[in-house]
Amino acid sequence: MKSVLEFAKKNTVFVIAVIAAVTTAFIIPPDSEYLGYFDFKVLSCLFSVLAVVCALRSMRFFYSTAQKIVKRFDTARNCVLALVYITFIGSMLIANDMALITFLPLGYYVLKTTDSRKYMAFLFIMQNIAANLGGMLTPFGNPQNLYLYSKFHIPTLEFVEIMLLPFLVSVALMTVCCFIFVGNEHLKITTEENPLDKRRVALYLVLFAVSIVMVFRILPYYIGLAVVFIVLVLENPKALKKVDYPLLGTFAAFFVFSGNMARIGAVRSLFEYLLHKSTLLFSILSCQFISNVPSAILLSQFTENYRELLLGVNIGGVGTLISSLASLITFREYTKHNPGKAGSYLLLFSAFNFGFLFILTAIMMVV
Repeated sequence: MKSVLEFAKKNTVFVIAVIAAVTTAFIIPPDSEYLGYFDFKVLSCLFSVLAVVCALRSMRFFYSTAQKIVKRFDTARNCVLALVYITFIGSMLIANDMALITFLPLGYYVLKTTDSRKYMAFLFIMQNIAANLGGMLTPFGNPQNLYLYSKFHIPTLEFVEIMLLPFLVSVALMTVCCFIFVGNEHLKITTEENPLDKRRVALYLVLFAVSIVMVFRILPYYIGLAVVFIVLVLENPKALKKVDYPLLGTFAAFFVFSGNMARIGAVRSLFEYLLHKSTLLFSILSCQFISNVPSAILLSQFTENYRELLLGVNIGGVGTLISSLASLITFREYTKHNPGKAGSYLLLFSAFNFGFLFILTAIMMVV
């Protein structure tokens, strides 16, 4: 029983998604249409990316790469900027939650070993914002992007064009914040050497490339999935065990939930009315209460305005603590290293996140 409660506590959104799916199943009993709810391409691409990232993480590839970059900086401000940018770029390549799982420990390690813990709350919050907003530029940077990119068959160049302005604004805002709130005192950063197995790294990078071409529809998803799965079974089966299966389960459960909701006449009429008024604002608001991934899946059933929906569920990733799954990862990591400081962290988190949310929303409403 204790293990069940611990699992539920660590995977709150997954549990809520399952409850929501089961609840709607009483209204719309399971039938043949249920199979049409699931986007197997999205699930296959997401699994492949997560599995390969786990394989690379098992070799400390991202950690080692980040260390080499951070060693080049010797002031608190430059170091914090480097860590934020690494997380920002990482989210574009390995998804926002994986970027945080990979680089938050590095941020903690750097500040701890340089006696700069006073910047830890700020750094974690900026890394969290960087992960949520950095991933908006690529179809595989955020899980909701992968889903919407696939569902609406958005052309790749159009996808980048839609997200470019909020992406650039986010970079500018984070840079300004780091310059204002972090001092320029000198730091001495000590890092440990971490030799890598070049053969295995090369192999995993090839698999990562396979995962990416799946996302861009160059390679059929079932072929890419088979390649990634078979190679990892033979080369690194432990990586398959470390995949974030609750995240995959969350997607599957919300596919059922959103599919059932779309078949309820009153719900469809209400959501279509609200989204017609402002898809951007309603999708941003929805994220603040049910998170960005389920918002994307649910609201996509009621609108064809994928531009504003895409903007809304990405910008809406900042705001409340539950607006993005990644924010919960950051909160857990911070409180683990700083017990008793959850309250002060949440105040600072809310100030920065709602500041970013207000500015980005205002800009996108004007343009």
